[in-house]
Amino acid sequence: MAFPYKHVLLVGATSGIGRAVADRLVQAGIKVTVVGRRKQRLDEFVAKHGEEKASAISYDVSNIDGAPQFAADATAQHPDIDCIFLNPGTQRKYKLTDPKDGDLSDFRAEMDVDFISYVALTQAFTPFLMSKSTPTSFIFTTSLLALMPAPRIPAYSAAKAALNAFVYCLRDQLRESTVEVIELAPPLVSTELHDYMGIEKGRGMGMPVEQYAEDAYQALEMGSDEILGGSVGPTEIFQDLADKRRKIFNDFAPMLRDVD
Repeated sequence: MAFPYKHVLLVGATSGIGRAVADRLVQAGIKVTVVGRRKQRLDEFVAKHGEEKASAISYDVSNIDGAPQFAADATAQHPDIDCIFLNPGTQRKYKLTDPKDGDLSDFRAEMDVDFISYVALTQAFTPFLMSKSTPTSFIFTTSLLALMPAPRIPAYSAAKAALNAFVYCLRDQLRESTVEVIELAPPLVSTELHDYMGIEKGRGMGMPVEQYAEDAYQALEMGSDEILGGSVGPTEIFQDLADKRRKIFNDFAPMLRDVD
């Protein structure tokens, strides 16, 4: 089964999983418009793949109020977009017992990038995707930490758990539309996300990002809407937990849809 979308708008694509998946999609013949803050890296991506296969838009997802205008500009510029891939992320440690270790504004800013920006962009792009007569999709990057939080990164863990719940709700609300909702929940992957630990240590952890991008693309080609882990790590444990949660949700959702 081939990946069914022809033009992916990938937000959060200047490094890490977003950049690696963007490269893999282009290799598969899919046009990709990359989005991020760092214009130089966006330009490098376009130069690497050529303007027929790649394009770029500068946008900072922390500008929550700017999401509707960004969506309007992006879809006007590229009306053939049929997949919105949301991947932005930031991460840092918090010692919750020490009030001097990050104030509320730091925590809130991380939640804005890792969760609220996804909600804002989803709301901004949903009418566009629903207006199309052909299949479209949202792809969200969450994390296995949505199922099992890491104590030292509570903001990131909480944001990914919230995003996972949001994906469940969105998928159900779009169940009768042509918009598919897909979740990628990566394991620990070696990227710049962990540079706050020190580059050598942070990028020395986890599976190679190119390997994860390949695993993710192969799973996307198979048509799954919930892709957990990769070929490295205890994916089976998380899959069992996710399957049970999905069954509970599917059993109860019909009873809760019409509750005011």
